[in-house]
Amino acid sequence: MMGLQSYVKEAAPFAAMIFIETGEVGMTTLTKAAMNNGMSNFVYVVYYNALGVLILFPYFLFQKHRNKPPPLTLALLWRFFLLGLLGKSLVMFGYVGIDYSSPTLAAALGNLTPIFTFLLAIIFRLEKIKIRSATTGAKVVGTVVAVAGALIVTLYRGPAIAFATALYSHSNQWKLGLSYSNWMLGGLYLAIGYVFGAAWSIAQAATVKEYPEQATVIFYYCLFGTIQCAIVSLLIERNPSTWILSPGIGIAAIVYSAIFGTAIRYCVITWCLNEKGPLFVSLFKPLGMIVSLVGGIIFLGDALYLGSVVGAIVIALGFYTVMWGQAKEKDIIVPNVCVLESSTETTPLLLGTRDV
Repeated sequence: MMGLQSYVKEAAPFAAMIFIETGEVGMTTLTKAAMNNGMSNFVYVVYYNALGVLILFPYFLFQKHRNKPPPLTLALLWRFFLLGLLGKSLVMFGYVGIDYSSPTLAAALGNLTPIFTFLLAIIFRLEKIKIRSATTGAKVVGTVVAVAGALIVTLYRGPAIAFATALYSHSNQWKLGLSYSNWMLGGLYLAIGYVFGAAWSIAQAATVKEYPEQATVIFYYCLFGTIQCAIVSLLIERNPSTWILSPGIGIAAIVYSAIFGTAIRYCVITWCLNEKGPLFVSLFKPLGMIVSLVGGIIFLGDALYLGSVVGAIVIALGFYTVMWGQAKEKDIIVPNVCVLESSTETTPLLLGTRDV
């Protein structure tokens, strides 16, 4: 009996992270289907974020009552506003990119976030480069390889190696085929969004370090970000009929994204971080590419092209090379601590990238 409990305890984090990656791809796939049915990506972003704030509010009040956090200052409110601006820029650019391309491209380019974070850390002198260090060399090589993979998956289509299933109508296949001419534009929007995501993760890590009440940080980030998204979206989508929701896949996408993207994902990743640490959580990110490829073929009628497969493999190699460099660097700096243990300084950074 004890052996079974031990096995379940060890297997639970793996199952949880597979569930999270599958759920995240499901969120983007469902959203893409809603967009194909005419739903504006700007309307979707506002509604799902607003519902997410309402879901987070009771949890925020509970944590505030239990922990008695220190009072907020104008400087902290400004930081929350900046977090909202950076984080929701990722969301806005990301879903515009998905609208032009596909969840598969979004999942592939999403692996560039740690690479962009590494580059921004160098630019703003948050990370020192040691020319002769093997860990620095691994991160530099991994960055170059991952960017090369991103260029392949965005610029090179290649022959089709798998086709859409019969579950998808011919008319929608024609619509997706027509939008493929905007594939490169979608990749550009996604890349810009992930740069904002990298900047957000750095800013969030610094904010949580100064104000460690994560529930308060996440709630105010979501609140300010939702207000900012609403202002931008109202300026772009001025037709009142666009904001009227009809029963169907659009409402399902909003509700699913709000519940999964705020409550479920936040709780599960927090638990996995406490159990296994941030490195364990980050290693599952490339799994989303595989799930997205299969889901796109089955549910969206996407054809699978050689360029997407080759580019995704190259990105994954670059991603894991960078992660290896980071893991070895931690091992060198703190030789007596297992690299899979949770760190109070790195946990907010990796948790944040998932919660944007």
